[in-house]
Amino acid sequence: MSEVNTNNPGDKPAPKPKRPKLPRTAIPEQPPKVRATNFEEVSLGYDQDMASTEASRCLQCKRPKCVLGCPVGIDIPAFIKLIEEGDNAAAIAKLKETTSFPAVCGRVCPQEEQCEKLCILGRKQEPVAIGRLERFAADWEALNGPSGKPEIAASKGKHVGVVGSGPAGVTCAGELAKMGYDVTIYEALHKPGGVLVYGIPEFRLPKDIVQRECDYVESLGVEIKLDHVIGRTMTVDQMVEDGHDAVFLANGAGLPAFMNIPGENLNGVYSANEFLTRSNLMKAYRFPEYDTPIKVGKKVAVIGGGNVAMDAARTALRLGAEVHLIYRRSREEMPARNEEIHHAEEEGIIFNLLTNPTQIIGDQEGWVEEIEVVEMELGEPDASGRRRPVPREGSERRIPIDVVIVSVGTKANPLLTKSTSGLELTSRGNIVADEHTLLTSKEGVFAGGDIVTGAATVILAMGAGKLAARSIDRYLQGQPLLTAEEEEAIQAAGNKAAETAAAK
Repeated sequence: MSEVNTNNPGDKPAPKPKRPKLPRTAIPEQPPKVRATNFEEVSLGYDQDMASTEASRCLQCKRPKCVLGCPVGIDIPAFIKLIEEGDNAAAIAKLKETTSFPAVCGRVCPQEEQCEKLCILGRKQEPVAIGRLERFAADWEALNGPSGKPEIAASKGKHVGVVGSGPAGVTCAGELAKMGYDVTIYEALHKPGGVLVYGIPEFRLPKDIVQRECDYVESLGVEIKLDHVIGRTMTVDQMVEDGHDAVFLANGAGLPAFMNIPGENLNGVYSANEFLTRSNLMKAYRFPEYDTPIKVGKKVAVIGGGNVAMDAARTALRLGAEVHLIYRRSREEMPARNEEIHHAEEEGIIFNLLTNPTQIIGDQEGWVEEIEVVEMELGEPDASGRRRPVPREGSERRIPIDVVIVSVGTKANPLLTKSTSGLELTSRGNIVADEHTLLTSKEGVFAGGDIVTGAATVILAMGAGKLAARSIDRYLQGQPLLTAEEEEAIQAAGNKAAETAAAK
């Protein structure tokens, strides 16, 4: 018997109307010549019309790949749709289901390498400006008041100690507080936020925004103890003896690396960490209101090509110096965000590409006077996949310089790890933690973020914080920690939820 076709052409759902092709909405910025003389924020953010227009570009994909590119699994299509509909309170509430740092991530996350890189719209035109919309929602809440708190579970009567108030620590603490745990964060500095406050300048991430998002986590019940250097003020073992049922180590990788070339011990040579800390935390950027001990000089050389190098160079420029950025590879290989490189170029940073320092020369009193560099050319790719820079013989030259800022990476500070027994470390001094549970070799101690992976991004550290919270919850309830397959299933379930929301 033949099948009867009951479909009637008239019963077919109407095709989804095609959205007009709109260009990516530009974000207003301070003019380069103006912003190069102040520390005010460079990007000024979307207004409501701009945000609604940009949100309307989102295709609301049934299978949103952008979510796969977000380490914390933000339901991106859902919050963007709410902005398009003008329901900003619901948009920020949707974001806070998965992130404690929407204003921070909207400003400093490398979206072009994560969520926006996977945006379907990006195949034929510019992707949706996901980060700028996330920032808009967070800034809208700052202007209009809190849009509500997530539900807090009943107390479980357990206490967790978290070392470090950077993105990984604060995220883990916030997630555990929502689950009903008592959580205390121990921060070594006098301000919470970790690298977000000591490492990122005001013109890229204002301090009050970091403070606001730390205040939000405190409002969930988390206690933040400042000026507590774990490893010196107290040890991890003492934290356990004092009643912490579990500990999460998220103390970052704040020990600067150097090039080991002659002259690095001269007066006037800074690590980027020290230079930025003196500017950001000791408020050199508010000179003459604060008389911070920092030497800037007339001509500064910044060594490196990452975001930290860009931050140091643009800070020195704003403090009045002529700045030479020295990087051993080409512009295409620079690890900094394209937006930060573009801003630095616009503001007048002098780029010395395919150039590498060989020594720093000082005067008779031990102060920096010149830097010797050699020209480089690119050879075969190295282990990083980038072409290896090779010196060109006989191309040495000297550049007159007052100050040198070295920004060639960071590594783990041994203060905590050397004072903690039973903690397995890598050859580079990072803590060894299980990839899927973040459990270390020490009972009840978990670790995540830069102290495990080495310096990475804010959003990756936040992802580690969420993972650690899930593992600590199971550990404290006496349940077996998740296997790799179970953890992947949770990730898939989160993506499925986003997919369902997008299909509505």
